Amino acid sequence: MGAEAVAATGGVVEAQKKDRIQRYIQQHNEVELSALGMAITTVVTIAEILKNNGLAIEKKVSTSTVNMKDENKGRVVLKAKIEIVLGKSDKFDLFMNASNVAPETDTKSKE
Repeated sequence: MGAEAVAATGGVVEAQKKDRIQRYIQQHNEVELSALGMAITTVVTIAEILKNNGLAIEKKVSTSTVNMKDENKGRVVLKAKIEIVLGKSDKFDLFMNASNVAPETDTKSKE
């Protein structure tokens, strides 16, 4: 698989995660994202996308390290951990309603 295919697949996965988080925020008004090690980049990216699109506000960010057992070497290693709490923005419902209406108007204009 080429680098372009891998990058495209990663983008699709991140979009799916973002959509899932949007639905969760819509139902619960708040979501906590947490990640260890290499997954931190993905969580931060998704949080920034939601914030930049005006869908979420950052309530809390905390970082720490946790002890994890390395299965290959059998020793304990420290892993970075991040926890990000996002809340529903004031404009969240407005944006979500607009995004749900937009595809319907496009379909009607094509007919």
